[in-house]
Order: sequence, then C-alpha cells, then structure tokens
Amino acid sequence: MITRFATLLLGLVLTLSAATQADPTPAPKPQGTEVAFVTSMQKDLMARFPTAQDAIKAGYFRYTNEDNTGAISYANLQWQSSDPQHPSQLWYDVNGKLLGADFSVLKSSSPNKPSLWGVDPQRWDSFRAHVHYILTDSSGKETYGATSVAKFVAAGGDADNPTAAPLVKMGIVKDAASVKRVFVFPAIWDLIVWVTPNPNGAFADKNPLVKPSKNAETDSM
Repeated sequence: MITRFATLLLGLVLTLSAATQADPTPAPKPQGTEVAFVTSMQKDLMARFPTAQDAIKAGYFRYTNEDNTGAISYANLQWQSSDPQHPSQLWYDVNGKLLGADFSVLKSSSPNKPSLWGVDPQRWDSFRAHVHYILTDSSGKETYGATSVAKFVAAGGDADNPTAAPLVKMGIVKDAASVKRVFVFPAIWDLIVWVTPNPNGAFADKNPLVKPSKNAETDSM
C-alpha cells in the first residue's frame, strides 16, 4: 500500500501521485463491481496463503520489516498480476497471519492506470523503479533495505542484472557474501487490498483491527 511503502523505502520519494481533482480517489470501501472482486479475492487468498509459511512455500520471500500498519511484505518477483489469484505481494503480521495483498501491472506494458477486475482505475497507484536488498549476519538474521536505481547504477550496478558489489561500494555492507538477495522493484501500477476484514474498507491504508507490535515503527525502514 502507498502509506506502507512510503515508510519502508528509507524515506525516498518513490511514489507518484496519480490522482487529480477531476478523478479523486474513491472511498476505501468496495463499490459496485468491486464487491465481487474483493469477496472472491479474500476467500481465495485466505484459503491458499493463510500463513507466511504458505507464502514461502509458494515462492514468496520476506523483504521488509514490520511497518506502521503492522504489515510485513513478501514478494515473488512476478510483477505482472495476470488475475486476482496471482498477487505480486502478500503481507503478514508478526505472527505470520495473512493481512493483505498487492496486485501489480508493469508500467512498461500499461502507460495508463489499469482497468481490471471491475476495480476503479483510480485505486491503482504508481511506483518508480527502485532497488531492494536483504542482508544476513553470522547468525542468519536478516536486515532489509532499499535504495534508488540512480544511486545503485552510479555505484556500478546494473539494473537489469543487480549484484551485491554496488552495495559494498556504496558502504551499505562490507562483504558481498552477507548480501542474501538484491533485486529491482520495477516501475509498476500497484493495487493494495486487505484480505483480513477491515471496517475502514478493503482499500484503506490502515486497519483498526490490526495492532502493530511495539517495534513496528522503529523497525520500519
């Protein structure tokens, strides 16, 4: 979600405002044809990915700390969601319970906001490309971070084939061996939806029923 990602990305301004005065963002509760999409999606994803371990078995991996909404994000690097059964990201609470999902469409394949599954196109937000990395220490504990593509490339990185070496040059890590994963989060249109019930609406930024842990904000990137 936009609020969630803005917190996660090291304070970088990585989102583009797509709303205009003529086309305001609709209310967070599903409307009209959106109701069927949300109802079906929630039932399906809760059945298939109720826990973080289910997501991992399906090819998703954790790449963020808990944010100030209580969500921890998992991605599978499949940034073109072909249907509501294939979210590009899933988010879980600290206990591994499914909270919500992101669906995405590559901006390279869709210059305009997507019109899919009966969802109002104004609900899709825009993200610029950026680089994420996952570090591990000697105990196996993971640390998550992100940087801009410009900084990564300036350090000798290749956005089409990212490696650990630029992170060493940037001073993010001393040893490339401690980089577990580095990947480019491409420019996308992104749709966030709560899977767990949310009285504020399935498309809301936050959920009053989800209580972040005491470390959520301090651990957020």
